[in-house]
Amino acid sequence: MVKSFEPNLFDGIIDVPEIQLEWNTVWSFPERGAWATHNPKYRGNFAPQIARNIIEMYSEKGDTILDPMVGAGTTLIEARLLARNAVGLDINPGAVELAEAALLFKHHPASEQQVKVADARDLSFLGDETFDLVLTHPPYMNIIKYSDGKIAGDLSNIGSLPKFCDEIETIAGELFRVLKADKYCAILIGDTRKGRHYVPLAFRVLERFLKVGFVLKEDIVKVQHNCKYTERWRWKAKQDKFYLIMHEHLFVFRKPRVGEDLSRLRYSCISNSL
Repeated sequence: MVKSFEPNLFDGIIDVPEIQLEWNTVWSFPERGAWATHNPKYRGNFAPQIARNIIEMYSEKGDTILDPMVGAGTTLIEARLLARNAVGLDINPGAVELAEAALLFKHHPASEQQVKVADARDLSFLGDETFDLVLTHPPYMNIIKYSDGKIAGDLSNIGSLPKFCDEIETIAGELFRVLKADKYCAILIGDTRKGRHYVPLAFRVLERFLKVGFVLKEDIVKVQHNCKYTERWRWKAKQDKFYLIMHEHLFVFRKPRVGEDLSRLRYSCISNSL
């Protein structure tokens, strides 16, 4: 289950810390951001610099953001700091509690963030074309089991690549529906290994998002730092002749406008099935 965490709560209004925004497609954050109520102890969450860059690039103040797998609340914390409204969902009640606690601070100008328990595969309670941006960080199959099999439907309990991708496709379809046309959906996803061979999980997820109708805007390579098991596997990698995976992919998709001519993109950044 999700481990408890006591966030750094603020009684008053806090300022937005300034960071250097990225300008190319390779991102590296050796020092993890620890401002506001960000939770560095929540295993598997993404660096707040990622949320900051995506929100600044692809949304405006007053917009509404969706994170359907909110975890400890990174997206929502940055949304509040940047005066964006946001909805955070998670199938794990423990994660929702952490995200709610992380939002116990004030910021001006004010914005509204909501968190609730929900399954990203069923967003029927959300209207069509409701959101200006989607940003999320799904589990990488069962590499980190957030609920140890105790929550039915938890993606982090799925060890089968085809099954995982089928569930991701369902989620992608729901995200496509609730996102406004010509707006963006950003997904951070990494790869894994089985039997000492590379499993391109990120690109299998990419295929499913293209299949439901998204087009690919960006593929940003995010360098991984301070990985917990890196040193443990270093000797094994040398012995069995494989390289340690030290990057993730941040895919930014766009939802095409109704009737938009995609012929010029057909053989590049959209699914071949279109």
